[in-house]
Amino acid sequence: MSISPQSPTSVLETKGASFFWASFFLGKRYMLRAARLYRLCRYLDDTVDECESPEQGRRMILDVTQNLSSSSSKDEVINDGLALLQECGINKTVLLELINGVNSDNDLVRLQDQKGLLHYCYQVAGTVGLMMCRVLDAKNPKSKPFAKDLGIAMQLTNICRDIKADALVNRRYLPADLIHNLEPSALIKPNARDIPIIKSAVQSLLKLADVYYKRGERGLAYLPLRARFSILIASRIYREIGVKLASQQYEYWPTRIVVSNPRKFVVTLGALISVFYRYNFWIPPNSYTHPKRTLEDAIPLNSSLSLMDIPSDIH
Repeated sequence: MSISPQSPTSVLETKGASFFWASFFLGKRYMLRAARLYRLCRYLDDTVDECESPEQGRRMILDVTQNLSSSSSKDEVINDGLALLQECGINKTVLLELINGVNSDNDLVRLQDQKGLLHYCYQVAGTVGLMMCRVLDAKNPKSKPFAKDLGIAMQLTNICRDIKADALVNRRYLPADLIHNLEPSALIKPNARDIPIIKSAVQSLLKLADVYYKRGERGLAYLPLRARFSILIASRIYREIGVKLASQQYEYWPTRIVVSNPRKFVVTLGALISVFYRYNFWIPPNSYTHPKRTLEDAIPLNSSLSLMDIPSDIH
């Protein structure tokens, strides 16, 4: 895979439109840091997605892991990522967990239950939330579970939006226990028999995402003030993807859901207004707790996922 010719901010602008929109509230220093982290994470993801074969993907991920161990790389993007880890005091084990999650996409992707799905979401997105804490100078350890939850929420939304795109490359992140173990080919353009099952699964996962969004946003006050606005806006814009899916009766297959700039403006305005009556935007919570009643409502009765299985403070 060739070295990315794009600067961190260019990568963020072209591949992370929602985050780029929200990043303007960060200020130059934090915006560049966040863009560097995004470029690193996106590069790792593309390393797997753009390889010609799973074997090649595994070899490249192994190279990155070895680079991480030696703290040096000839690759421009990886080397900059290593410098960012040192600059922000990010624990390498968190990035290794992300790499393990990305590397799992080289295998046959057929998630079996919601516990496995949440673990995957933690690996590829909850870890990004943890690293973003350090990037934005949120150094209080109490911020970690909230940041992890927000990452998980966004990944759940992402999975629901990209069901068709993932199925086209023979990946299925929808848990087997929710969709009767349907194969990816059945998710590309569902038949009349499978549509109710699939819609129910998407609805359940988006409800679960909402639980994680609410939990994640409770920790915003651990961030510097400008960063709070940025992360809140990013959270609300990403959640809007799920809102649009719901408005389309959870039919993801006709077209990929996007949030238009006019709608982003409306969502941003709503987010900014909401801070005037959001206590936890200004004052951090004393503790982190599981909202069990809400979580029980979000998880279908036939789910194999237990409340005790929900990640609380991994790593």
